[in-house]
Amino acid sequence: MSLIPQPILVNGATHSAQSFRMLVRDLARGNEGITQGDDLKVTQRATPGGGVSISDGSGVVRGRANTFQGSYAVCNIGADTSVNISATGGTGRSDMVILRVEDPEYEGTKNPATDAIAYFQVISGVSSSATAIPDGRTGIPLARIDIPSSTSTITDAMITDLRKIANPRRDRNLYLQSPTSISSQIGGTSGTYSYFSTASGWSIAVPDWATTAKVRLDIAGLRLTTGNVYGNLRAALGGSVTMQPVVIDDNQGTGTRRMVGIAADTLTIPSGFRGTTQLLRAQFAGLTGNAGTVSVDASSTLIADVEFFEAPR
Repeated sequence: MSLIPQPILVNGATHSAQSFRMLVRDLARGNEGITQGDDLKVTQRATPGGGVSISDGSGVVRGRANTFQGSYAVCNIGADTSVNISATGGTGRSDMVILRVEDPEYEGTKNPATDAIAYFQVISGVSSSATAIPDGRTGIPLARIDIPSSTSTITDAMITDLRKIANPRRDRNLYLQSPTSISSQIGGTSGTYSYFSTASGWSIAVPDWATTAKVRLDIAGLRLTTGNVYGNLRAALGGSVTMQPVVIDDNQGTGTRRMVGIAADTLTIPSGFRGTTQLLRAQFAGLTGNAGTVSVDASSTLIADVEFFEAPR
């Protein structure tokens, strides 16, 4: 058979399991992995012992036994603490914890009516640098456990997270601001950061799934005056998460002049910021040797380009 003659979903037709697996593959864009950043995380047990705990969550597993096997939607409801890790002897060992799918239509002899087709599996004795399932079996890697010699208790320090999100979310927005009047003129030489008083910043809605953000700050028409300006320009999110600063060093004397200031950085989003609104605001600090002042006014435009990204957490 070439073309499957009954596309999903046609009323009155019979659809094979393969058709639904191909649908899962298509909806997942051919990708595999966990669904959200906190899904299927491997950690030590509440009381550390000879095994690990795997959190609840879901994911997509791409079939590898056949080109048109499709993909499997898998789900774990509630933490699973039954995954055991064998103790080591005189030498250390690395094991890999995976979510395995063994479909008897393509491999093995399991009975789907009575046997677990999706299950957590431990592959013992993998490379200490392994990040992928070594033999290409159908499954997704969750963690590598690097166990020292003569060890029977697994702790978080031994666990390397190998999870990948099948289709990580991202959200990008562009924010603009034009002050209506001149701000306080920031100078000094102490390296203390100050906000531009007439540039109130932007209230940024942080997605509840965000782990990092790429932030670019542009200030066109940045006003420099009084003397040679030497200092740092940056932005701060929530007052505590700050960008790597860029140096402004103009050596242009005492006249009033304009320039474009640009700063960019990748910020790690604290867990307490997720699902909240945080203020993003530009800052400047004069450094040792600074003789000038910096401000923004009605001839200035501030632009913030903010893109949030999702990753396992």
